[in-house]
Amino acid sequence: MKKTLQHIRCACLVALTHHAALPALRYLRKAKPFPYSSEALLQMEKGTVGNDLALFLGEKKLRLLSHYARHDMKHVVLGFDTTEEGELCLQSFMLGNGRFSFPVIATVVFGLLLAPDHWKKMLASYRHGKQCIAIHRWNWYTLVTQRTETVRNQIYQKNQVT
Repeated sequence: MKKTLQHIRCACLVALTHHAALPALRYLRKAKPFPYSSEALLQMEKGTVGNDLALFLGEKKLRLLSHYARHDMKHVVLGFDTTEEGELCLQSFMLGNGRFSFPVIATVVFGLLLAPDHWKKMLASYRHGKQCIAIHRWNWYTLVTQRTETVRNQIYQKNQVT
């Protein structure tokens, strides 16, 4: 029974994000298209955000979606998986980091209402986001050629202040 509920909950989260929020945002935002192909990302130097993104997507058996690349880059840089828990924690991090958008708030509310088993990790991710420098206004496309570890260190530098 628990597995069935988790499966239904996960399907609802996917429907909310991929079939409702994403198409709406593509229409409303008119975001600048991602300027790289999967092949171009794979040709980038190992350890760069772009190369790590291509490897990550391949490992997860996901396609590079132009309108979703920025989100997938956050998974890579911040280290959150693409599981239900990973998505909830990524959006909780972003909320803590100051991102107040429909997808972020909808995903966090979804998790708070329907995923009590993830609350502790969501709260930890939210707090972690609050402790890091604000990244929600970054131009993520300019990070593609930068070293992933360098970008991570920039994000977490606020934590390292003593």
